[in-house]
Amino acid sequence: MSYFLRRKENLWHGKFSTFPEELIVHAISTRLGGVSKSPFDSLNLALHVGDNPEDVLSNRKIFAQSLGLNAEDIVTPNQVHGENIFRVEKNHRGRGSLNYNDAIPETDALITDVPNLPLMLCFADCVPIMFVDVENRAAGIAHGGWKGTMKKIAAKTFRAMQENFGTQAENCLVGIGASIGPCCYEVGDEVFQTCKEVFPAHVDKLITNRDGKIFLDLWQANKIQLQEVGLPEKNIDVAGECTCCNHNWYFSYRAARKNNFPETGRIAALIALKGD
Repeated sequence: MSYFLRRKENLWHGKFSTFPEELIVHAISTRLGGVSKSPFDSLNLALHVGDNPEDVLSNRKIFAQSLGLNAEDIVTPNQVHGENIFRVEKNHRGRGSLNYNDAIPETDALITDVPNLPLMLCFADCVPIMFVDVENRAAGIAHGGWKGTMKKIAAKTFRAMQENFGTQAENCLVGIGASIGPCCYEVGDEVFQTCKEVFPAHVDKLITNRDGKIFLDLWQANKIQLQEVGLPEKNIDVAGECTCCNHNWYFSYRAARKNNFPETGRIAALIALKGD
């Protein structure tokens, strides 16, 4: 595991030391260091959760500048817990950065080979999955909630990079970021049955029964599907950081509900290729 938190310009960035800094800029945000008010306090980066849009745009500017980027360049989608993957080109620069209605529609993964074009997705317990092709200079990011994970969004994102950029498994590095862990992710029978259908050989690794309750390991489910399409285990890094356990650091939908907050903010995972 190479995931760590680094403080820069009064913000904390979640980083993977396996990702080459000479090739990409990347970070998973925390909830600290922004201007949003409760229950979105304070670095909420999502425009669709009911927060003051001006505060969100200020937060995006703070976050982007801390990474040496321009918030107006960010490309972000309308996430729907699906399996659509979108290739981002130069003409998509800024889609969704300032206006949620302008976001890439109904998409849960973005890929690109365009330098200096930040890709960003938002999360509050779901799994950020970040991809770097170190040979062909390409990057991607996917949203792995339970539905996306069961639809194998991570594996499909790698396949899309393979088809679009010639990405080979041995040259692809993946970071599975901070998200709800198997310690906290209690699920119902629908999710349990779907898991058995999608991962029949791995149910014992993915499902735990504790005190009559069922818990799912989304981290391993995404890792397993990536290995199934050929990625070496050494290329897949799991942060192992539970957003629900650490809800003072990260936004967590489950933790917010337990504390009687109907809504919460969103952290973001961002990745951008550096220019030559």
